[in-house]
Amino acid sequence: MATKQDLDYSYSTMDKIWRLSIGEMSSFTGAKYDGDFSLTLEEAQERKHQFIVENLNIGAGSKVLDMGCGWGPFLNYLRKIKAKGIGLTLSEAQHAACTKNGLNTAIKNCLTVTPEDFGTFDAVVSIGAFEHFCSMDDYRAGRQDSVYESFFKTVSNLLPVGGRCFIQTMVFCEGMIDIDRIDINANKDSNEYLMALICNEFPGSWLPYGQEHLIRTAQPHFKLVNSHSGKLDYIETIKVWRRRLKKFGWKKYAAYLSLAPSLIYDPRMRNRLSNLKIAPIRVAFERGIWDHFRLVFEKI
Repeated sequence: MATKQDLDYSYSTMDKIWRLSIGEMSSFTGAKYDGDFSLTLEEAQERKHQFIVENLNIGAGSKVLDMGCGWGPFLNYLRKIKAKGIGLTLSEAQHAACTKNGLNTAIKNCLTVTPEDFGTFDAVVSIGAFEHFCSMDDYRAGRQDSVYESFFKTVSNLLPVGGRCFIQTMVFCEGMIDIDRIDINANKDSNEYLMALICNEFPGSWLPYGQEHLIRTAQPHFKLVNSHSGKLDYIETIKVWRRRLKKFGWKKYAAYLSLAPSLIYDPRMRNRLSNLKIAPIRVAFERGIWDHFRLVFEKI
């Protein structure tokens, strides 16, 4: 799994910039446009939250665990419908932001949570966090399947029979290259360089190989009841994010300037600047390296 240090690098360093660009309780995951790109980003994110609530049978009084809660957008939605949400994160900045906004969160590894920690739940969601559960080291050591199998067993222990789990995650697809070809010094138009930028942005994280990887490792605890690709939705989401990140704001640009010392001393931070030019995740979708799925599982 990506370490707490990895996730703080990915999220906490950009915390203020993201919240000033896309909202105090912004959703750093793909929205759900369903092809209607006339929707605002906020409308498409709410559509995603509505989809989750409807498919997981969540209502007023339901107790829901949000694994990898980010800045709390889904927890805030649960609060609006009077459900009881608990969020887990490893990012200090995200936890602090959620606490400030009155959301119930804890700094806790999603892979080690048990009923003794917070009790059991009516539903469990993981909106984007699944991408961080397996690390590159886990993959190289042949542990990817066991990581996912352990995750689904953990979730199963938190749910009653018939309880549902929602997972939204990016996945590798046919165009993915071999891990040993990833190279930050490769040609800048190459997939090798593209993947190196992404791995630099999200150190310690490795994706599943297609939705089939999740479906297979979820057995024997869960059956799949709903699945569809959200790749085109995610491409649109990234386009909107980039416009908002570039939009001028005094507080936001002061936050950018606060990163200047890191840009001088940390080559990883300098490589992150290339992400602003290329949007590597969007390109990975467009080149058929990655896909994106929303999956609903039911405990059997």
